Amino acid sequence: MRDASRSAAAAGLRPWRTHTVRVREILAEVEGVATYDLAFRDESAGAAYRFAPGQFNMLYLPGAGECAISISEDRATSAGYRHTVRVAGNVTKTLTGLRPGDTLGLRGPFGTSWPITDCIGRDVVLVAGGIGLAPLRPAIGSLMRNARQFGRRHLLYGARSPESLLYWRQYEEWSQAGIRVHTTVDRADSRWTGHVGVATLLLERLDAIDARNAVLMCCGPEVMMRFTIAAALNRGFAPDRIWVSLERNMQCGVGLCGHCQMGGEFVCRDGPVFRYDRVAPFLDVEAF
Repeated sequence: MRDASRSAAAAGLRPWRTHTVRVREILAEVEGVATYDLAFRDESAGAAYRFAPGQFNMLYLPGAGECAISISEDRATSAGYRHTVRVAGNVTKTLTGLRPGDTLGLRGPFGTSWPITDCIGRDVVLVAGGIGLAPLRPAIGSLMRNARQFGRRHLLYGARSPESLLYWRQYEEWSQAGIRVHTTVDRADSRWTGHVGVATLLLERLDAIDARNAVLMCCGPEVMMRFTIAAALNRGFAPDRIWVSLERNMQCGVGLCGHCQMGGEFVCRDGPVFRYDRVAPFLDVEAF
């Protein structure tokens, strides 16, 4: 789904219409990060809403503005729609003032999704850094529900410290569903017994994988993704089986404002999930 308008229309909603959603629950994750569980006030709009793993919504707060936030949980595991948000600007800071029962606006869903169907019959490696695990969590849900369709499944996740590991309470559940969870941190404390270093090192050390018949999905800081891609290519992953999720100043959601333009692509409209060989020339260009 390259076009955001078609994406939203396929979900039964109009991309320009803002729907009122209610905050059902706020889950504190790590410092500066919380997950907001949202429900449509109009039940018919909620019934029509559909999204694919990797897509995002535009969340609108009157007086503050709106921002693009990825949907961060598989719909099958929650009665609402969850968005994991890191405080990074005026809109997200204002969002922290909301409480259960408060309302805000939602437009979407927008953007492209993770290539779950392309993973059928293949090994799958998910690589995430920091908040980049949030857009991948719906893909984890899909890999769990349809486990027999895929080969070996690995999650490689790196964070700054043990205290900043997202969703740590779910790691055991994911592991029991057959997803091998590998974590690493930049800075360890005396209680940490796991890996220390960047997530790229986990990929370099990964042995239970057939890179020639595998799909890799990656989301995190762009410098981390560049090194991950280099490591994946060195391991033998095909360029057209490496997928990345990019977030560059998305402000309108439909490619009109131009803030997220990257070469000839608009991240909000043509992404945020891109096949690597399509955006390879642009990944070394710093975002402003």
